[in-house]
Amino acid sequence: MNSPTDNSITIAQAQATVDSWIKTIGVRYFSPLTNMAILTEEVGEVARIMARMHGDQSFKPGENGDSLADELADVMWVVMAIANQNGISLQEAFTENLRKKTSRDSSRHRENPKLQNN
Repeated sequence: MNSPTDNSITIAQAQATVDSWIKTIGVRYFSPLTNMAILTEEVGEVARIMARMHGDQSFKPGENGDSLADELADVMWVVMAIANQNGISLQEAFTENLRKKTSRDSSRHRENPKLQNN
């Protein structure tokens, strides 16, 4: 398992670390539906912080946006757990997704008048 302080970790290494942690410290994987519910909860926590940092809502007394990084990491953790449960290499999936987006959108955004500086 990689060290929690190791800042140079690949997606594949992160997935393996999540798998190892779940099987040792976490005992076992939650059911896929439970993990989907947890993912929804974690994304909601990110949305709550973003709505307060960049939207019209304000933080309650004692709250701030300091936990955004941690909440984003929680989202990544659960996504990796779901990928592991389904035999998906996120390293490969990300590489293929980037290839698809690059091919499909090579000029789409540059030519979008909504994105032009006026």
